[in-house]
Amino acid sequence: MLGRILISIIAFSSLMGAEESIALFNGKDLVGWTADVPAADKDKTVAPSFVVRDGLLISRGTPGGHLLTDRSFSNYRLEVEYRFPKGGGNCGVLVHASKPRALYGMFPQSIEVQMQSGSAGDFWCIEENIEVPDMEERRPRKEGQEYGGGPKDARHIHNLTDNSEKPLGEWNRMVIECRGNEVKVWVNDDLVNHGFNSTASSGKIALQAEGTEVEFRKVVLTPLGN
Repeated sequence: MLGRILISIIAFSSLMGAEESIALFNGKDLVGWTADVPAADKDKTVAPSFVVRDGLLISRGTPGGHLLTDRSFSNYRLEVEYRFPKGGGNCGVLVHASKPRALYGMFPQSIEVQMQSGSAGDFWCIEENIEVPDMEERRPRKEGQEYGGGPKDARHIHNLTDNSEKPLGEWNRMVIECRGNEVKVWVNDDLVNHGFNSTASSGKIALQAEGTEVEFRKVVLTPLGN
């Protein structure tokens, strides 16, 4: 009898200690998010870059900007399901986002996980930095450039795979795991990037509006613990 009680206590303790997933998008509105769209500073009548339509979070692409979580996070796995409904184009998920408009008066300080069609899983360093194996091959530099996140630096890190994305118009599943100073990315279950020695390990999460309409049907975060 005592053994059964102990097993029950252990099972209950494990359950209570389990980390629960958080739906960052509730399917109804943008509660928990704040848009930063520079064009709206001067024109308050500009159409919003991010809306909810038919249960989907829509990045309309223009005006350019970012939709940022109100909360900051560290040590998590983020699952995003997205598609380009009207043709290929550009977008991204930014992790460890902090100072707004830190680069070119537009991009928040962060590590961008690229969603551009054909290049999903690339990294872009935005006033932060991250390393990968085979740096010289995957992060080409022009003469005089340094590795970093500044406007004159070599900021672009190519992913590891080709053909991991679904055909345009179909849903893709991107998983981003941030643990300590590492960032791993999967696209449709393929490991497409793994960076380490990131200069940031916590911050907000941001979705981009960067010229092309993108639909999101799932944005779920699961804490990983310390």
